[in-house]
Amino acid sequence: MTTEQLPVLTAKDFASDQEIRWCPRCGDYSILAQMKKVLPSLGLPKEKFVFVSGIGCSSRFPYYVDTYGFHSIHGRAPAIATGVKLAAPDTQVWVITGDGDALSIGGNHLMHAIRRNVDLNIVLFNNQIYGLTKGQYSPTSPVGARTKSTPYGSIDLPLSPLSVAIGSDATFVARSVDVDIKHLTYTLERAARHRGTSFVEVYQDCNVFNSGAFFYAQKKDQKDDNLVYLEHGKPLVFGKERDKGIRVSEGNRPEIVRLADVAEDDLLFHDEQAEEPSLAFLLARMRHPEFPEPVGVFRDVDRPVYNEEVERQLEQVVEQKGDGDLEALFNSGDTWTVE
Repeated sequence: MTTEQLPVLTAKDFASDQEIRWCPRCGDYSILAQMKKVLPSLGLPKEKFVFVSGIGCSSRFPYYVDTYGFHSIHGRAPAIATGVKLAAPDTQVWVITGDGDALSIGGNHLMHAIRRNVDLNIVLFNNQIYGLTKGQYSPTSPVGARTKSTPYGSIDLPLSPLSVAIGSDATFVARSVDVDIKHLTYTLERAARHRGTSFVEVYQDCNVFNSGAFFYAQKKDQKDDNLVYLEHGKPLVFGKERDKGIRVSEGNRPEIVRLADVAEDDLLFHDEQAEEPSLAFLLARMRHPEFPEPVGVFRDVDRPVYNEEVERQLEQVVEQKGDGDLEALFNSGDTWTVE
């Protein structure tokens, strides 16, 4: 079936018949809604989408989209998704995970899926808490966070999801916010069209166990001064009056400047296509309240795609040695008979 013959799909076509079991006002609802807007725009039939999740509130996601899906085991979604992509390379595979699922027990699987550049779209819901198990601190909880498992305040240095992804040499890295509907839709669509692993962190409010963790990035009266939107080839400018910017000082350290005091050419210009990931890493380390936090596409570069390379290698071996013979393989090498 060609793209021209496909029926015109809408967001409603991707809504499943399952009752959504998230708490009222959870940020997950917005992410689901924007995902259902993006999927029809990709020109694929529903049976070509696969959603794979691990464990956690976010990992209920496959039930709520009318596509193929796996609700897998804790932290192992990237491994299962890799298998799906290798077995069915014509599918578009999405990994839905949370900050605990991906960065704690799943950290090893996440890192290796990213470094291999498997053609997966990984969306990490970050609410800085374990929500499903009722409020323990997570790998992204800030120092001092008082939770059910850290009643006197967390003493752990939190992980930065984007720093982990960039450190694993991710070819596509982005961040968005659950309530920023237009930006989130754009970011998910960019991720879907990238060849290779796309990694998207979404700031998501857990209004029951960690409400307000990202209000600085969500509230209309605050976000303009606390976020800087990344645009390829453009300077980093922010503020309600668009009167502040970011430049890099000696020592490769970002600093906030007033546009009245510097020329625009002195500001840091964003280059999402830079092969060297240092700029993306520098941006990922800018954190509120010292700096405005960047949102948008940090990195978008080309590199060989793992599943395509596997397929190419198999074709070369078959061409050189012919089709495999399983029976011959079983009886090759050292064999013995057990009586």
